[in-house]
Amino acid sequence: MEIINALRENPTFFLIVVGLFSLLIGSFLNAAIYRIPIILQQGWREECEELFGGDNKIPKEKFNLLVPRSQCPNCGHMITALENIPVISYLFLGGKCSSCKTRISIQYPVLEILTALISIFVAWKFGFGWQTLAALVFTWTLITLSMIDAKTMLLPDNLTLPLMWLGIAVNYHGLFVSLQDSVLGAIFGYLVLWTLFHVFKLITGKEGMGYGDFKILAAIGAWGGWQILPFTVFAASSLGAIIGILIMLIQRNRESQPIPFGPWLALAGFIGFVWRKEVILTLGRYFGIL
Repeated sequence: MEIINALRENPTFFLIVVGLFSLLIGSFLNAAIYRIPIILQQGWREECEELFGGDNKIPKEKFNLLVPRSQCPNCGHMITALENIPVISYLFLGGKCSSCKTRISIQYPVLEILTALISIFVAWKFGFGWQTLAALVFTWTLITLSMIDAKTMLLPDNLTLPLMWLGIAVNYHGLFVSLQDSVLGAIFGYLVLWTLFHVFKLITGKEGMGYGDFKILAAIGAWGGWQILPFTVFAASSLGAIIGILIMLIQRNRESQPIPFGPWLALAGFIGFVWRKEVILTLGRYFGIL
């Protein structure tokens, strides 16, 4: 109780604790970003083997978010606890494996620091209470989804769907928005992109996005309400288009290249969620909606 009171009564201490804890969360997110696609691939392979492979099953090593221990992909060196301290271990090791000296991706410390900074901002914005705890879970999941999509063009159902249902659950008593706005946000979030997907496919014969994009927008709507969806779709589309054009110019390629849409939906959705009142006010003032 003394710690809780200290966190409640001392905002600076609260933000420091959130930042330090979020560094650890960032380290876990790095592992999740690497492991979840592999877990999905193993699951798909096992389903195919069950369907087509008969009864000849080869025992597989257990692989999930916790086991086996992290190791160097080059030499197989098992990462010790001292080598797994967020940011500090990377700096101490000089960004290299302690065994084979292979360079460690800069993604690891950058994501840890980014997670901590964003988490501190969320804690500052919402203050001590249940809103911050829920908003941090929402934020950490969006970071994970964004990185997985950027690396693999996948938005796993085992993250998007629980995030959507959790958004409805936390808003059951109106933690961020009313339950009605939350449910409508989930429904419209899915249907808006589902409709655009099929219209685009009907006109061009191509698929402009994946079904995971429908689900992450449904999750965003469940957390922030249907009112932030127009901003989220417009901002994400604009960002995606700008990045796509820049990639074409840099690569000097006139043909459009597929780019992940999930990170831009996540970024726009996060902005709409955190600055919900300002977004709604702006939409009402300049566009006469909401």
